[in-house]
Amino acid sequence: MRSAIIDCLLFHDGKVQSIAFEDISDHVGDPERFLWVELKSPDVHTVAKLGDEFGLHELALEDAISTHQRPKLEEYGEHLFIAVRTVQLWQTRIEIGETHVFAGANFVIAIRHGAGSNYTRVAERLRAPKNGIRPGAPYALYLVLDLIVDQLKPVMDGLHERFQSVESVLVGGELRRGNLEHLYALKRDLTQLRDAVDPVQDITQDLIRLHPEFVVRELKAYYRDVHDHAARISAAIGHLRNSASDAMQFHLASLSLQQNESVQKLAGWGALLALPTVIFSLYGMNFRHMPELEWPWAYPALLLGTGAAAVVLYRRLKRRGWI
Repeated sequence: MRSAIIDCLLFHDGKVQSIAFEDISDHVGDPERFLWVELKSPDVHTVAKLGDEFGLHELALEDAISTHQRPKLEEYGEHLFIAVRTVQLWQTRIEIGETHVFAGANFVIAIRHGAGSNYTRVAERLRAPKNGIRPGAPYALYLVLDLIVDQLKPVMDGLHERFQSVESVLVGGELRRGNLEHLYALKRDLTQLRDAVDPVQDITQDLIRLHPEFVVRELKAYYRDVHDHAARISAAIGHLRNSASDAMQFHLASLSLQQNESVQKLAGWGALLALPTVIFSLYGMNFRHMPELEWPWAYPALLLGTGAAAVVLYRRLKRRGWI
């Protein structure tokens, strides 16, 4: 159990202290006390113990155990359950994780699954709140959502750099199949990032409209700021997806044009070779009457005529760009 517990903090009378997981029940009933708990990939027994300590709904606990949850906000009596996806950039690829949050009147529990950084920043800001904000469930829930959205920006910046590198290659005229594969991979990563950020807008909007017990008056602007950041990232994702689609169309059109030019050159050289082939093949026919065979200058005249015709055809094809 302990390996899954990252933080278990008690805030009371302006003081903060770490407490044992087993002692949570001694404080959770006191509305003047606030509990912050962070866990990473807990097992079934740890989650069950969590439910017993905080009185969490069994359906929410089932969702908290399993991964690949649909991002959502659900209300269970006196507490909320929020599932969101987290994204982080690892070298040149993105990794998807999940965070499940329980928020009650005097507690917030963050459960991390898979990829994603920890919530140390949340604990630090709860220890030293600014602007006279009291550490409590409304502020802690805002800090969790704010951190999740902030972690999306460097991912977006990394994807934008990837697109610029591929775009510079395309503009430079270097066409190869690998460029198209990079663009497909970029669009796939952008889709995953969009699936992570878009639900955050809905969740924050629902919190602002439907849950004034968390979005208190002094924090309403903070929650709107989270929503605005998520909306800006979502808009940037849309623009970059459109740019990637345009780049793919440009790449495919350039490849098609390149193939057409190759076909044209092959056709041009084919026409140039066909001219002497047709003329000389006539003399391979077993015709009985071919009077020019008896002319003394027939052979050199035929060669000169064929060469002149080939030169004229070559110049015309060259002028039109066919060879």
